[in-house]
Amino acid sequence: MREPVTPELFASLEPLTLAGSRCTACATVQFPAARQCAHCAAADPAPITLPTQGRIWTWTIQRFEPKAPYTPPAGGFVPYAVGYVDLGEVLVESLLQVGDGEPAIGDEVHLVRTPAAGGHFTYAFAR
Repeated sequence: MREPVTPELFASLEPLTLAGSRCTACATVQFPAARQCAHCAAADPAPITLPTQGRIWTWTIQRFEPKAPYTPPAGGFVPYAVGYVDLGEVLVESLLQVGDGEPAIGDEVHLVRTPAAGGHFTYAFAR
């Protein structure tokens, strides 16, 4: 895992943290970081580093292959967990790495690197 698939998602790579933004007018927090507030349309949000720990807010299992440019692994498509993680001021959509069993609403999770296409990496939240 050499480089992030989308560098703008990250505030830092060591330690791994996500880049968000906080509106200077209404304090709305967004992820990924934005140039304009989705709540009040103010054009001057401040960059922030998001927490690396949160709780699963909701989840589902992706049971079908995503559309291109998705490339299935050598062994074929394997269903995976996705959901929203509550980081306090913002919900972040994420892959969920939960080991054996299914995720549960309220499970504590932490930010991790996960492999992506072409030897790159992205983020996930793990139990």
